[in-house]
Amino acid sequence: MDTRLQTPRLLLRPVRTSDAPELLLLRSDNDVNAYVNRDKPKDINDVLAFISKIVLQTKSNTSYYWCLTKNGDTKLIGTICLWNFSEDQKTAEVGYDLHPEHQGNGYMNEALKSVLKFGFKTVQLETIEAFTHYKNIPSKNVLLNLGFTINSNRQDAENSNNIILELQVSDFEKSLI
Repeated sequence: MDTRLQTPRLLLRPVRTSDAPELLLLRSDNDVNAYVNRDKPKDINDVLAFISKIVLQTKSNTSYYWCLTKNGDTKLIGTICLWNFSEDQKTAEVGYDLHPEHQGNGYMNEALKSVLKFGFKTVQLETIEAFTHYKNIPSKNVLLNLGFTINSNRQDAENSNNIILELQVSDFEKSLI
C-alpha cells in the first residue's frame, strides 16, 4: 500500500536510509526530546538500525511511519507515526516530532490532520491516542485543537509525566462537517 500523504505544504513519505543524518539530528536534539522518554541514538549506525526496524514494521502493517518534508524539498523536517496498535486493530497511538526550526508554523497540525484521516478512513481505526508530557503545551494544544480530549482516568505506566489524549472516529467525522 502506498502510504504517501500530501497536504497543502507537506509531503509525508516513507523513511529512507538517506534520511539517517537528519533523523540522527532530530532524535538526538535536546529541544526535540525535552519531553520524550526514549534512548537517543549514539551514532548513525543506531539510526540505520532504527530505520530498518521501522521499514519492517511498516511492511508488516504493525506501524505506519512518515517523514515530513516541505513540498518540493527532500530535507526531513519531522516525523509522524501510527503505532502501538491494540490487539483488535481498532486503536493506535500517534507520535510525532518536529525540528525546532519548523515549530510554530502549523506543520504538525497539517500533518496530523492527514494522518488522522488516514488512520480513521484507510486503516479503519475507531480511536487514536496520543501520549504527551503534561508540560509540553504546544503538543497538547495541537491535539486539543484537533478534537482530542484528555482521558483523566488513564495513566501512562511507563511515564507518569504523560497525559493521555484520545480522539474517536465519530468526533473526527464531526470535525469534518
